[in-house]
Amino acid sequence: MTEKPSASEPIGIIAGQGLLPVQVALGLKAAGHRVIGLGLSGQSREDLLIPQCDVFSRVGLIRLNQWVRILRRNGAARAVMVGRVAKERIYDRYYMFRYMPDWRTARLWFVRLRHDKRSDRLLRAVADELASGGITLIDALPYIPGSLAESGVMTAAQPFPAMQSDADFAWPLLKRMNELLIGQSLACKDREIIAVEAMEGTDRMIERAGQLCRRGGWILCKASNPNQDLRFDVPTIGPATIENLKKAGAAGVVLEAGKTIMLEKGELLKLADKLGIVVMGR
Repeated sequence: MTEKPSASEPIGIIAGQGLLPVQVALGLKAAGHRVIGLGLSGQSREDLLIPQCDVFSRVGLIRLNQWVRILRRNGAARAVMVGRVAKERIYDRYYMFRYMPDWRTARLWFVRLRHDKRSDRLLRAVADELASGGITLIDALPYIPGSLAESGVMTAAQPFPAMQSDADFAWPLLKRMNELLIGQSLACKDREIIAVEAMEGTDRMIERAGQLCRRGGWILCKASNPNQDLRFDVPTIGPATIENLKKAGAAGVVLEAGKTIMLEKGELLKLADKLGIVVMGR
């Protein structure tokens, strides 16, 4: 088990999309750490992240040696990697010319991951490659304990019987799906699985579920796989997720308690009550 960093130790943030990197940076600062920010080019919210970092650099999406060099130069031997990365961009026709991988990334992509580029394998390979350069990835959850989903109904709005029935039906299927590393979310209505999340991410899956279930009233279930490495790829929702659920006709969302991050949790729950979206934890 990795030793907990001392309060005086600089910690790096390798930041992808969304507000989660900002929230983690605030948690690290509150714990007394100097924050070394690495914003993935074209991905991170630099406007919000830079003010929370003591040092900030924009880095290439597939330039791992650059990440290692900047972190070590600023005294950081540990880092968190948070925020969604649009992996689908790596499948663009000319991605190698667009992103220009360095030698560490090229070795990882063409040797270790040559025949298997599933997300969990990719992320573990990235962690191992960073470790070979002297950078240990650590879990971000200890720095945002107040942002995790709780067991039970978290909104004033309560689930109606059909919604609870759908949750009871869909949850075991979701957990089985996650064991197979298919995705983190699914949509269900009347014990029928409407949509399953794949590479497109939760928000686009929500949009698709709304198109497939025009009469609404469906629920979203979201959880991690049983072998989830909490150093990266933790299930996350935010206020925008609630807005997207409302727009797509959903009635509620079921989250894995203790393992799902709720960005701006207080505002998220207020918005859910305003829009009539039930938020539950299991």
